[in-house]
Amino acid sequence: MALFVIVSIAGCAGPASSNNVNDTKKSFWSGRLALQIASEPPESLSGTFELGGDARNGSLHLFSPLGSTLAVLRWTPQSASLLANNQTQTFDSLDALARQVTGTPLPLAALFEWLAGQPVSAAGWRADLSRLADGRLLAERAADASAPAAQLRIALDSQ
Repeated sequence: MALFVIVSIAGCAGPASSNNVNDTKKSFWSGRLALQIASEPPESLSGTFELGGDARNGSLHLFSPLGSTLAVLRWTPQSASLLANNQTQTFDSLDALARQVTGTPLPLAALFEWLAGQPVSAAGWRADLSRLADGRLLAERAADASAPAAQLRIALDSQ
């Protein structure tokens, strides 16, 4: 569940201002995500999410298939926190939170840019934005000495 929590990185933002899934002014996204990590043993997580804010200040809500909240992540430039199972853990940064929970680096800052349709680079990751207009995002990382291969798939809700 902790890995699922980090993947979503999203949150408590107001409603979106547009109906376009790749609106560059948008600061709120919701939908489904799946993360596969080619670790030993392999890890695979999926679920529903709401992501809000930006890479500096934001929050992420992760939900079970029945709609109950599994975890809430919040972050500012000074710290990041994870609320799950009625316990809160605090970290120095969003990257530290992601690394601790998933055991692997995730492109959380780049994720906001990718969702806004910006093809920014992220260390080791390649994002396919070709289906973003249809609400689909695929990001992949090849295995290297510091981390296993990983694949992140996002299917955005129409808004």
